[in-house]
Parts: sequence; structure tokens; C-alpha cells
Amino acid sequence: KGGEPSLTSIFANALIDSATEDRSIVGITAAMPGGTGMDIFGRRFPKRTFDVGIAEQHAVTMAAGMACEGLKPFCCIYSTFMQRGYDQVVHDVAIQNLPVRMMLDRAGLVGNDGPTHHGCYDLAYLGCIPNLTIMAPSDEIELKNMVTTCAGYDDGPTVLRYPRGTGYGAKTLQKLFGYQLKNGEIPSKGEVLPIGKGRIVRPAGGFDEDQINTRGMERKDRVAILSFGTRLHESLKAANEIEKQDSSLGVTVADARFMKPLDVDLIRELADDHSVIITIEEGSIGGFGDHVLHFLTLDGLMDDGNIKFRPMVIPDILFEAATQAEQYERAGLTAHHIKGTILRLTKRISIPVLEEA
Repeated sequence: KGGEPSLTSIFANALIDSATEDRSIVGITAAMPGGTGMDIFGRRFPKRTFDVGIAEQHAVTMAAGMACEGLKPFCCIYSTFMQRGYDQVVHDVAIQNLPVRMMLDRAGLVGNDGPTHHGCYDLAYLGCIPNLTIMAPSDEIELKNMVTTCAGYDDGPTVLRYPRGTGYGAKTLQKLFGYQLKNGEIPSKGEVLPIGKGRIVRPAGGFDEDQINTRGMERKDRVAILSFGTRLHESLKAANEIEKQDSSLGVTVADARFMKPLDVDLIRELADDHSVIITIEEGSIGGFGDHVLHFLTLDGLMDDGNIKFRPMVIPDILFEAATQAEQYERAGLTAHHIKGTILRLTKRISIPVLEEA
């Protein structure tokens, strides 16, 4: 991924594109213009950019007030620091159902900034609030699409969380993600996505038409990975490695796109056709996986005992400074961890039982 633009800059330029066409869009941050891309937006629209200082609570309430008057505020705050504005999200935004766009940079594990800056908890602390629409992009194209989607959504507050890092580049997007890019180039502008609708990215057998429908002939050999956010990259790698290793297994990889509202039709489709469902996210317990499991149980999809479900989340520990790759390795959220989870659940490997001393 060397040389690719940062997700922060991709976000900022996508917002500039939307703001060029819509004069009501404004940007707000709380003393983190460089980290959220508001410095890039501010150079283009200095009179439509507001840095309120280290005052996240005020930033959220100011955004709510602007939304009351017909503006389209993008409130850009690190995931970890939105915790400071939690009461305002509930009382000033959600209860009034105001179309404030909350852009949470630094979602997930952030590397050397350490435990004060990890964005592990936003899915848990925001997922329980009514009226919020919560989304996470899997790659830079989806990030552009979601910025465009937020700009055009006026029916309530939206949350867009995305991690620290860079885009993947056109080559990886085509080879691993299966994009068919015109002239091999990433689209310059985003498209509006249907709210609450995910997508199947990789069918069992991958993108080779000769392999599709030749894998997982029995339900017990069919596995679905439902990813939320940028763990989709690792999910696709794991699926490719699993199918290369075991010709009888078929692995479907889906991108949820939204945590609220959940794409229940997609979840039902996966549950009906697979014996194993694995969710993966860059967040703590209480987030996306819990929402999926809640739906599966309430909808009766697990009542007959034909589905094994495993949520893969950031574990309940604090992560000290390290590289992001090292932190996700420790968290157990890489391709080989996904692969191991699949092999255990499909009984391709057994786990030794340690006897008590």
C-alpha cells in the first residue's frame, strides 16, 4: 500500500467534492484539523470551516444548532474523543433526530499513539442510541461513497467511522476485492449508497467463474464471513487461503457496510445458506457482532442449531504503543486468525485440551 493517499485525505477531498456542489455543507472539528482532514477542507472553504478548540461537547452542540437552521454540518472528531461529547450526541442530536454528520477518524487500533487514541469503543457506545445511522467503509472507494451518502442524507444523524491508514490502490482493489475499474482507475467521486444495505463481495470459489458453485457442495462446508470496516481485506485474504488449502470448503465474504440499520435480508441469506457465520470488526465487544447475534437469535435463525456463529472483535485489553500491524496481530484479527477460526469451526483442525495441573 506504499505511496497511496491516506484515508483522512481521501475523506477530506470527497467532502470538498460534495461541498463544491452544496453550499450548505460546513466542517467542524475540535482542535484536530490535521488529523481529521479539516485543514485540507479549510484551505478550500475557510469560511465554512470551524475549529472550536479542545471542546468536543461544544462541537457537537454547535453542529446540532447548525442542522436546526438547515446547514449540513460534518462534525469531524477522533473516535476516542467523541467520548467527550457523548451526552450531546444523545440529547442535542439523537433525541431531536437532527441530520448531523459525525465523522469519526482513527477508528480501531491506531498504532504508536497508544491506548488514549485507539477508537475501539464507538460502535458499542453509539450503537445503543436510537435514530443513528452507522456505517464503516471497507476501502477508499467505499469511503468516498459513504461521504457522498452522508451529504445527501437528511432524515437523521449519521456516523461514519474509518481508520488511520492509507488506501489500497487500484491494483489491490481489482485483484483482491474484485472491483472492475474503468481504465484501471479509482473513481474520482463517490456514489450514494442505499441506507442499510450490504453486499456480497466474494462468492464461494472467488472471482473465477469456473470455481463458482463448485465449492461447499454440502451446507456444513459453507462458511460466511461478514465484515464491517477495513477487516474486509484480511477476510478476503483468509478466504483465498482457505479455499486454496481445502478444495471442499466454500467461503463467502460479505461487506455489511452498515451496523445501523443492519441489512437483515443479507444476514438471512447468509444464515440460510451457510453453516458458519463469522463477523469481524475493528471494535470492542458490544459492537457490530453483538447486533448481528441479537438479530440472529430474535429472528429465530439459530433455533434449529444449524448455524455456528463467532464474533471476532478487539479483545478486552488495553493496547500499548506498537505498529498497527503488531496490534491487530495481538488482537487476533488478521487473515491467519480468521483462517484458524474457520478451520476449527468446520472441524478441519482440533484444539488440544490442556489438562489442569
